[in-house]
Amino acid sequence: MNFDLNEDEEMLKALAERFVDDNYDLDRRRVYLGGANGFSPQMWSLLAELGLVAAPLSFESGGMALDATAIATVFQALGKGLVVEPLIENVMVAARLFERVAPADLAAQWMEGLAMGTRRLALAHAEQRARAGRTFIETRVDDAGALTGAKSCVPAGGGVDGYIVTAREHGAPADQDGVALYLVAADAPGLSINPWRMVDGSLAVSLDLAAVPAQRLGGSLADVAEVGVLASLARSAEALGIMQQLFEATLDYLRTRQQFGTPLGSFQAIQHRMAAQYAAIEQGRALLDLAIVSQGSDRFATAVDGLRAFVAPASVELGHEMIQFHGGMGVTDELFIGHGHKRLLALSRWPDDGLAALDRFAAA
Repeated sequence: MNFDLNEDEEMLKALAERFVDDNYDLDRRRVYLGGANGFSPQMWSLLAELGLVAAPLSFESGGMALDATAIATVFQALGKGLVVEPLIENVMVAARLFERVAPADLAAQWMEGLAMGTRRLALAHAEQRARAGRTFIETRVDDAGALTGAKSCVPAGGGVDGYIVTAREHGAPADQDGVALYLVAADAPGLSINPWRMVDGSLAVSLDLAAVPAQRLGGSLADVAEVGVLASLARSAEALGIMQQLFEATLDYLRTRQQFGTPLGSFQAIQHRMAAQYAAIEQGRALLDLAIVSQGSDRFATAVDGLRAFVAPASVELGHEMIQFHGGMGVTDELFIGHGHKRLLALSRWPDDGLAALDRFAAA
């Protein structure tokens, strides 16, 4: 089977790599991450100018309707640069979900701004009592169409223009049915937004909703799950990009750092451990390729779960190993290693962990 990229995919890869090369290093990344919303508005605008914000959206919305190959290519490149702009949460998840379920009148108001990067949405779905990816939604809508409840974790939810909120119209909290999607403006009365930082330094918010007016989008949890498949593929691709960069940086270090007058990389025990991590990266790539070629079949979601079930724990283990090889400075803010490991921790736990993906894979 031929896994070579076509001309458009090569162009997207070069575009993402050039964005990283021209705009990212550790010093600038720290500045971007420390921004009010956890990323740089200037870099977000540049991504929009390059077409990378709109690219995952449909042709009708001004995008390129990227398939699995293109998404994996772009996010591996962005992962290697540890890009902090929230393309996955605000575009791959929220904008694509909105595009999928929004009525025509609302889509006409929002989609141009979402594609151009001038407006952002975030999905508010997770609640405090939900566990291991299982459904548990207590936020409810009343007869007047107002929402009451709380959402515990909304990544990339700072500074957005609105939230897509999952709310229960009927049934018990654990029921799959009876849930619809609602659009809540960020400045809606009764909405309290509480920002906090995740383990990788990115900004998330929690929401408290007290009879908040909302517009019904419709849809269901099935739509959230369907959009989540490509988003999960993007997260695993980003993790693989980070893993590759961590491995290469550590390999260079082991070749130059000396102990007892000998390069660290010459010690057999270290060679064995590095070989094991190289194998893990190659296994992850093979599973990514399997997921890519499964797109369009009924095995696609299962293949993506299998990919995530492997990459989530393997990426954290690789991060631990690369830190150990660098010693104490591996966890400092001065090296790519610590930054990358924190991002891998976040990717491995959100929106659920590898064990939850493994459960879905086994059930399928």
